[in-house]
Amino acid sequence: MDLEEVKARAGPREFGPTDDMPEEYRKAATRMIQFHANSEIMGAYIERPFIRQAPSLDRKLAVSAQVQDEIGHGQLLYRAAENLGIKTREQMLDELANGQGKFLNCFHYPLDDWYELPMIMFFVDGAAMRRQATLKRTSWEPYAHAIDKICFEEGFHIKHGEDILKELGTGTRRDQERLQQAFEKWWPRILQFFGPTDDKSTHNDFSTAVGLKTMSNDALRTAFLNVYLPKAEKYGLEIPDSPRVEFNEETERYEVEEDDLDWDEFMQIARNEYPQGKGQIAKRHRTQEAVEWVRETIENPRTAPSAAD
Repeated sequence: MDLEEVKARAGPREFGPTDDMPEEYRKAATRMIQFHANSEIMGAYIERPFIRQAPSLDRKLAVSAQVQDEIGHGQLLYRAAENLGIKTREQMLDELANGQGKFLNCFHYPLDDWYELPMIMFFVDGAAMRRQATLKRTSWEPYAHAIDKICFEEGFHIKHGEDILKELGTGTRRDQERLQQAFEKWWPRILQFFGPTDDKSTHNDFSTAVGLKTMSNDALRTAFLNVYLPKAEKYGLEIPDSPRVEFNEETERYEVEEDDLDWDEFMQIARNEYPQGKGQIAKRHRTQEAVEWVRETIENPRTAPSAAD
């Protein structure tokens, strides 16, 4: 199949492993799915410390379940990408551990305390859900199939994040002040979740033409803000004055004042050169090495240590 035929046929779940896809499509789909898989894995790393730090047993159990879900999502997505024949799952995992794999900007920043957790579990996961819901109609069927399960579980994560947000937003004055501080700290990072505007996006046009993406960055950002700005205000959060966000009644779209955002830092993150992000990658590298014997045992059971060992 050549690229023009792909563009002509592109539609929801149109292509699968039995189709002879052109290399341009397979590379683009691999890049997109690998980024998503890496983000799931790295998201689990910044949430994991809160299994211990959560203030109640119920919260600990819920965070523990979420971390396990995120790791599972990553593995599902690596399999969906592997079917494209560009990279193996092991290659993608090695690239992530070696600092070559790219992942979402929000997961390069560590979480410093409990008040920041709903910034990930509600706002960032909510933004992710906006994007993922559209991917149920992506043209690579194995990716869409994985998204079915991911969206189902992410719905619970967002509800748990909203429950924490509600608890803190209706708590003591100190709780409310610290929640607002966390929101102001994460507000610019959340706005940058969907990446640059459409006219500055590098991959948007091709991904849309071949059906991998079904909504643009700008449309997704507007859909997210339409739902989540009112919810933030509902739980007592004040929308920060900067970065500025205004609703354009002519285009019926929220517009972010791009000059208020630090795009130099964003690009540093995108290149995996942000100092705090390097720390996150180093953690992944250490974990990858620590569990190497598990992977080897699964792949070659004959090498598994016996009881006598």
